[in-house]
Amino acid sequence: MTRKDEVYREATATGKIVLRESTLDAIRRGVVPKGDPLTISKVVAMEAVKRTPYDLPFCHGIPITGVDVEISLEPDGVRATVTVRAIARTGVEMEALSGVSAALLNVWDMVKSLEKDESGNYPWTRISDIRVVNKVKRSSPGS
Repeated sequence: MTRKDEVYREATATGKIVLRESTLDAIRRGVVPKGDPLTISKVVAMEAVKRTPYDLPFCHGIPITGVDVEISLEPDGVRATVTVRAIARTGVEMEALSGVSAALLNVWDMVKSLEKDESGNYPWTRISDIRVVNKVKRSSPGS
C-alpha cells in the first residue's frame, strides 16, 4: 500500500479519429445508421473512465469526482477530449486515456459501414494522437 497522501488530481487526454468527408457529412446531417456517434461516444467515454481498473489490472480503483467529455467534429475527423478529476493517492491520466480511447473506438464502430471500401477494409480510417495534454496535482482543488 502506498503512503502517498490523498490530493486533488486532474488529467486531460485527447485523441482523434480520421474519417472520410462523406462520413463526416453523414454525422453532421444525423443520418448515421447506428445513431448519433457524438452523443453516444460521450456516454461511452464516461463509462470507460469508471471501468479503467477492470480493463487495466495495474490501475487502482479510485473515487472519481468528475468527468468532462467533449466530442467534436474537425475538418478531417472527430476529436475526443476527456478530463477526469479525483481526490486520490494516484493520478487519473489512465482514466482520461481510457475514456478517449473508448469514445474513438465507439465512433469507429458506429460509422464503420460508411468507412469501408469495396473490399470491406478501412484504408482512410485511423485513430491517432491519443495523449495526455494536461495533468494537475495539488493539495486541494482551489490551491
